[in-house]
Amino acid sequence: MSSHAVSHNDRTQDVEAAASANISPQDTDASTLGDRLKVILIDVLELDRDDAMALEAESGLFGHLPELDSMAVAGLLTEIEDRLDIVIEDDEVDGEMLETFGGLLTFVEEKTAQA
Repeated sequence: MSSHAVSHNDRTQDVEAAASANISPQDTDASTLGDRLKVILIDVLELDRDDAMALEAESGLFGHLPELDSMAVAGLLTEIEDRLDIVIEDDEVDGEMLETFGGLLTFVEEKTAQA
């Protein structure tokens, strides 16, 4: 079975679980903002689900995850904006924000608090 089929199957199970738990598909398995961010990383970067859900604050992102290259950054930020209903200005994006999961989470927490 291809990894795409597994990913699609996992996503289908997530959506079904979300429906039974009264959570929108965008918030699947996401009781916290950190979990929601991990789901976005899984979807956009096609990360292994277990690896992504195990990310901690000090876990490296840009420069550490081969899936998160300069081309993927724009797609990731766009998806974060869409799913979390925030606006990320170009001048707010820097290497420090994307260096670790904790840095990205702190940035997203600050943006959602402003929304």
